[in-house]
Parts: sequence; structure tokens; C-alpha cells
Amino acid sequence: MRQQEAPRERRAGERRVPVGEDGAGGLHSRVLAELGPAIASGEHPPGTVLRIDELESRYGVSRTVVREAVRVLEAMHLVESRRRVGVTVRRTEEWNVFDPAVIRWRLAGADRSRQLRSLTTLRTAVEPVAAGLAAVAAGPEQCRELTVLAAEMAAAGRAADLSAYLVHDIAFHRVVLDASGNEMFARLGDVVAEVLTGRTEHHLMFTAPDPEAVTLHVRVAEAVRARDARAAEDLMREICVGALRELDILAPDAP
Repeated sequence: MRQQEAPRERRAGERRVPVGEDGAGGLHSRVLAELGPAIASGEHPPGTVLRIDELESRYGVSRTVVREAVRVLEAMHLVESRRRVGVTVRRTEEWNVFDPAVIRWRLAGADRSRQLRSLTTLRTAVEPVAAGLAAVAAGPEQCRELTVLAAEMAAAGRAADLSAYLVHDIAFHRVVLDASGNEMFARLGDVVAEVLTGRTEHHLMFTAPDPEAVTLHVRVAEAVRARDARAAEDLMREICVGALRELDILAPDAP
């Protein structure tokens, strides 16, 4: 009987993988942690057929554990299962590219710079509008949260503490998206969390938080509190465009 692996600490924005019927949640999480990135990176290109028995042997787990992992990958539209065929990797155009795990796996691959640029461009299209809406719709508690988080980002920036800065940065952008009052924007909180985490973990941002970016976050919080929608939108756009400029410097060859 295989021993269940000890659970690991969840990262910000990470989905919780359900425990399978055999109680092997840790095991099928391990299979996902290896097979998911292998698919996302192109190691198993679209059209590849993965056999259940081969996956059992490769990962040293039961058929039940493999099927649990495959079900999660199917929900992400990375693969599809067919009887008497096996598990087929789907075309990248069919993947759920907004799934936080898919984002994380793609950012872990060799194509991370292009992926990060694509995701940051998405942020540039969405987050400024969300900030403008937040200036109209945010409640007093959300305004207070933004002010506190901006101050904590400033303190972490002065200390050059990227880990603390990341935690506060993720929380700040989640509050902005939630405070917009738009449920679609709010659901992008996990996406933004993975983008911010990925650029930090893969060193696609400066080694210390950019003081100008920190100041812009403080000013966004002030604009939201002052109900200045135009200023909030413009300032958030500066933040997102600044992130793109960092990519121009750190990954200049990425399209």
C-alpha cells in the first residue's frame, strides 16, 4: 500500500485539488504537478496520446489516482479521454488559459516571457477599468484595505523584501478587482495572482520593487478613496504599462 505524501503549503492563487475516492489527494496532486507542466510546456504536444497504464507505471501510482489527475486536466481542457484510444492532448486553442494552474504551468516553461507579456497585456486592458469602477463602487472597508496594503507595499519596498511585497501586491489588486463591483473582473483575481507570482519567481521583474510603481499604488488607493475614477484608471494603467516596460528590459526578445 502506497503512503500518502504530506501536503504542501498552498501558494497564493493556487486551486485546491479535490481528494479522490481512494483518499490519495496528495498522490494525484503530485501527478498533476508533473504531468500538467509537461503538457503545458509542449513536452507532450497536441495530439499526443497518453495511455493510462503507461502513466501508472511512470508515476508509480494506481489507476484511480491517474484517472483523478486526468479528470482535473480534462476540466482544464488540456486533454480529452476516449475509450479504446486513451488520453489525448488537446490543441492549445482549446485550453482554459484562464485557469490559474494552467497559467502557472505555462509560466514555468521555456515560453514564459511570451506568456507573461500576453497576460500583462490582458491586465492593461482590464485593471485600469476596474480601478475606475472601484473609485465609484468601493465601500469604506475596501478603501481602508487599499490604503493599508499600499502602505505595507511601501514598507516592503523600502526593505527590498520581495516576498512580503508580493503578498501585499496580490492582495491590493484583488481588492481593486473585487471593489469594481463587476463579477467578471473579480474572478480575474486568481489570474492576476499567478501573473504577479510568476514574474517574481522567474525573475522577470527588478530585484527590488520599483519605487515609482510603489508610489503609483499609493496614489491609486488615494484616488479610489477620493472617488476620482479618472485618476484611478489612469494611475492603474501606468502600473500595468510599467510592468510591460520591465519585460522590455528583462526579456527584450519576447514577442
